[in-house]
Amino acid sequence: MKAESLLFGGVAAFFGGSAALYAWWSHADPAGTAALVVACLMGALVSFFCFVQYRRKGRRPQDRTDAEVADSAGPLEFFPPASTWPLVTALGFAVLCTGVVYGLWLFLIGFGVLARGVLGLVFQYARREPGRRG
Repeated sequence: MKAESLLFGGVAAFFGGSAALYAWWSHADPAGTAALVVACLMGALVSFFCFVQYRRKGRRPQDRTDAEVADSAGPLEFFPPASTWPLVTALGFAVLCTGVVYGLWLFLIGFGVLARGVLGLVFQYARREPGRRG
């Protein structure tokens, strides 16, 4: 993950430099500057995530030149077999978007359903033991 972190850090630096130059040369266009700043922040976010994963889990077998193919075999992560929370999240997002058109009351209901769906996705396996499958 160290190589990916450096790669996306370079992308973030490019967009940051482009945003600074664009803001300086185009005095009347804040939209382009905002888009470049958002692109810089997205690259920086991915770079930060990859760096944190590298620090937390260390070097992967793909990063080592002396690694064997068998070093990267085995279970990588836990993937849940079934969950209703993606459906709740999608429903909440649909109601939230409909609420943008029809009124604040529907928007707030959609926001509540969306928040519950996202929290359900995040915390559905919070009490699962790290080595256990399922």
